[in-house]
Amino acid sequence: MKLSVIKQHLQDAESVNFRLPDGTFVPEHFHVTEVGIIIKDFIDCGGTVRHEKVANFQLWNANDNDHRLKAGKLLKIIALSEKVLGMEDMEVEVEYQSETIGKYDIDFDGSNFLLLAKHTACLASDKCGIPQEKKKLAMVELSSSSSDKSCCTPGGGCC
Repeated sequence: MKLSVIKQHLQDAESVNFRLPDGTFVPEHFHVTEVGIIIKDFIDCGGTVRHEKVANFQLWNANDNDHRLKAGKLLKIIALSEKVLGMEDMEVEVEYQSETIGKYDIDFDGSNFLLLAKHTACLASDKCGIPQEKKKLAMVELSSSSSDKSCCTPGGGCC
């Protein structure tokens, strides 16, 4: 999700809630400890040079249970980051502590921000020799999708 979309959702938000992939919520007393830009320059396993740039929000829990981040306050933090860091309208990634620092994509369900699990992947599978994953079909799908009507089907009277 782009930063501009997050800001639009925050304009109308009564509260700022983040739901984790397992359905639980980041505790209401979380802090946004960082809003920044992460730049990653690298070479993939196929030798292609890549450049990634994302906006980053880091969420953190403290033991101050009375703390509640309001949407207006988060908008001010974002505005300051845009001004001071020259932050552009880019994709946002969220960091949140679980067993280790987790990195999440972000979405919105109409009232809550959803933290979506990120996954690693080969970026040069065409050069690595990794075969394309074949679509798995159930036997039922094979018989119902078959356009060859000469095949025998159960109860078809051909046998």
